Parts: sequence; C-alpha cells; structure tokens
Amino acid sequence: MSAPASNATLTGMPATLASIAPWTHALLRIGAGLLYMEHGLQKLFGMFGGMDGAGATVTLVSQMGFAGVLETFGGLLLVLGLLTRPVAFVLAVEMLVAFLQAHLPRGGVPLQNGGELPLLYMLVFLFFVAHGAGPASLDARSQRP
Repeated sequence: MSAPASNATLTGMPATLASIAPWTHALLRIGAGLLYMEHGLQKLFGMFGGMDGAGATVTLVSQMGFAGVLETFGGLLLVLGLLTRPVAFVLAVEMLVAFLQAHLPRGGVPLQNGGELPLLYMLVFLFFVAHGAGPASLDARSQRP
C-alpha cells in the first residue's frame, strides 16, 4: 500500500482550480446556452440549414414549434444567466421527453439510437438546476444587496 500524497504537493493545484471555477461555470452555462439556441433557431427560422438542409422551418403551433421556442429563448436565458434554475429544469424535462419520444424507440443504447446529445444536455441542465447560474450571471447580480 502506498503512502498518501502530502498536502504540500496537492495545495497548489486545488487552489488554482478553485480560482477558475467561476469562469468555467460561466463558460459551461454560456456555451451550452448558445449551442442549445442553435437548435431552436434552426427549427423556428430555418437557420443553419433549417430542418431539411434547405432552410425549412417547423409549424410554430406544434410540438416541434414549442421545442424551438424553448430552445431559442431558454438558451438565451441560460446565456444571460437569468432565471437559470427554473429554465434549466424545464429544458431538462424537454430533453428527457425528446429522448423518450424520438430516440428510445430506436433502441435502448444512446450511442445506437442517437440519444447522446439530448441526454448530455439533460445532465448539463440538471447541473444548473442544482448549482444555479454561478457568479457571472444576471441571477447573481439580482441577489446582491
């Protein structure tokens, strides 16, 4: 059995990582929000090739239209860090529904049914439900005295 590492060798690294934690929290929130918005912009406005590669959009009053609204405006709220916990909860539920409806019927393994992305988004959103937007956000500004 090897001896545990001394505190002297470990103190520099955790302190450095702790000092960048607010920045990585913001980077994850902003990056996930921007990437998520792309899906909504694709559905609602035909951007990035739209739904068919030629700029097609979805019907606004449909399940895909509702998803596009959630993705576009939920993603924007995440980028801003505004109402992060409730928005992240709604988006996590949306991704669970997307996985159950569109991917699970194709087989149980996410790698085979194409469900890795909705499950990964769901996990990221659950992180924000539990941890909030972080210090670099409008939520944090609104909590200051």
